Amino acid sequence: MESVVGFLNDILWGPWFIYAILLVGLFFSIITRFLQVRHIKDMFVLMFKGEKSEKGISSFQAMSIALSGRVGTGNIAGTATAIAMGGPGAIFWMWAIAFIGAATAYVESTLAQIYKEEKETEYRGGPAYYIEKGTGQKWFGVLFAVIAVIAMLILMPGVQSNAIAGAVDNAFGLTPAITGGIIVVLLGAIIIGGVKSIANAAQIIVPFMAAAYMIMALIIIAMNVSEIPTVISLIFSSAFGAQEVFGGIVGSAIAWGVKRGIYSNEAGQGTGAHPAAAAEVSHPAKQGIVQAASVYIDTLLVCSATAFMILFTGMYNVHDEKADKIVVQDQEIYPTIFTGEFGSKDYSGDAQITFAQSIKEGAAYTQYAVESAIPGFGAPFVAIALFFFAFTTIMAYYYIAETNIAYLFSGSAEKIGIWIAKFAILIAAFLGTIRTSDLAWAMGDVGLGLMVWVNVIAILIIMKPAIVALKDYDRQKKEGKDPQFDPTALGIKNADFWVERNKKK
Repeated sequence: MESVVGFLNDILWGPWFIYAILLVGLFFSIITRFLQVRHIKDMFVLMFKGEKSEKGISSFQAMSIALSGRVGTGNIAGTATAIAMGGPGAIFWMWAIAFIGAATAYVESTLAQIYKEEKETEYRGGPAYYIEKGTGQKWFGVLFAVIAVIAMLILMPGVQSNAIAGAVDNAFGLTPAITGGIIVVLLGAIIIGGVKSIANAAQIIVPFMAAAYMIMALIIIAMNVSEIPTVISLIFSSAFGAQEVFGGIVGSAIAWGVKRGIYSNEAGQGTGAHPAAAAEVSHPAKQGIVQAASVYIDTLLVCSATAFMILFTGMYNVHDEKADKIVVQDQEIYPTIFTGEFGSKDYSGDAQITFAQSIKEGAAYTQYAVESAIPGFGAPFVAIALFFFAFTTIMAYYYIAETNIAYLFSGSAEKIGIWIAKFAILIAAFLGTIRTSDLAWAMGDVGLGLMVWVNVIAILIIMKPAIVALKDYDRQKKEGKDPQFDPTALGIKNADFWVERNKKK
């Protein structure tokens, strides 16, 4: 299994693909005239303006579900792993993919709004819907839907539950199987209620936990305020190889920064587009702009919080596999020759090497970081934060899978499919807790890569309506109007929901 998964990841995440994703984000940024800068005020104003309806959810609820998917293991364990494998410079590349990825998030979320459907008691939409309507190719939409169902129900939940189990075991000594049982019970209770239940839970849990997590990061930064210039300099110099000790892993810094950045903020994956379609708004561009903000919140705030806690406390080591060495803080360690200091303790010779190598990259880095600043508090705090972050991400995965099942089936077949999905994600979440972390992450990367490939190709083909919608939004705003969407006037075809909505006015 591990060799097959590794082979797929080599194909899906080759170096050329990493740079292609950066170029796609840059292209969307240019073609939208850097909306992520121009509309930064609108991002946060619109976030709280939308009202939920009988069939739709509010802009804030839609963003909360999107953040549930974005803010998860990637923010804590993924950021730490990026530092471990790519050095501090990987954080710069996570910031870069977040900045340009905000434009990608706008495009996919706006397309989801334009081509959404009113299905029974709620709005449905996402990549499968806009791919079919935008390209006119049913098979293309079906391809994405099938990949999304497999990724959301089988490949990716294990990453989240595995990280929860590891952090809880490290903090409280609770066996993974027991943690898995708790996750299954709580998750089952929420997903039975459907999208409204998920939205209600997400809008309470996500903002509260994200705020608490960032406050903790600020406390640690305040405790090490004199190190701010050093840490910022370390990140930027390492990103481009100017830091001598990390000079040989610039390629790894870019690769791991981009890969873990996309895993965290999900820009280009199409996941955020699913809840975006469910929002009740008067113009598709409004929700696209709000969803762009969720990328900022995820990476520039929550991921940065993790990075700063780790870097300010020095609780990390970096693996340079080509040179057969690891780096503890800024000191090179070879298997036979090293005497030095790690954190506040002195570990000499073999003891130093054993200690540095014993910390598994991931959530443990963050736990050690907070623990070093506030003894007795770090491991439990990070475990609780990770539990909420990863748990809400699994909730979002279920919602995305359900939406794609609704696309693939109708009537009784849809209902049966949804119940199968509920059981499948509960089983996958439990198995993830007892699976090895390497295999869990590798399987998650396969699911992520497949979705990104199909979705990015699709939005490059059908991006025009999202750009036209943005220009229309800008024009109406300039005229002092509250933007209203009329696809017929803009020459946008197959936006059936909006055509029918305008007829009813």
